[in-house]
Amino acid sequence: MEFSSKLLENAVYEMSQLPSIGKRTALRLVLHLLQQPKEQTDRLAFALQNLRSEIKHCKNCFNISDLEVCEICSNPMRNRKVICVVEDIRDVMAIESTGQFKGNYHVLGGIISPMDGVGPSDLYIEPLVDKVKKGEVEELIFALSASMEGDTTNFYIFKQLEGVEIKVSTIARGISVGDELQYADEVTLGRSILNRIPFEQSLKG
Repeated sequence: MEFSSKLLENAVYEMSQLPSIGKRTALRLVLHLLQQPKEQTDRLAFALQNLRSEIKHCKNCFNISDLEVCEICSNPMRNRKVICVVEDIRDVMAIESTGQFKGNYHVLGGIISPMDGVGPSDLYIEPLVDKVKKGEVEELIFALSASMEGDTTNFYIFKQLEGVEIKVSTIARGISVGDELQYADEVTLGRSILNRIPFEQSLKG
């Protein structure tokens, strides 16, 4: 692709680094931005810079937050004794959209995947185990993707909690095997949470 401007070429290249954005789509987006009022492009640039420099991770659940403690964890109406374990913020947003879960979350920051070089020490598993062993949690709900990696992560955490008095459950498999939570429809996901089953029962399936 030939460019008449190095500035345009650089902008297209950087835009094409985003997931699922090819060179042609990147060019279309960059040209669209050039056609907008400068103030609008400035607001976008400021929002992205501010996001990158100011964003935090909640010290309790590791969700993305503006503050040290996210709005979910600081909400007195949430049940802090029930923790839903998810892979990332997209899963939190998916579950929140159902309106069916009133507990708190724990965001692992990924799932165990030896093929991708991701092991337990690369995730926020230890803080979760510590929290449970301190007696701060009555029920742990596994809500990871229905995949081999998700199941491996569930089982690893479950084994870390052997001997600890706690209810461990997993969302019902209304979610197809191999599917990711973020792509499930709200009704199916909501029912999967409400109809969760004991984790040990899921091991027999």
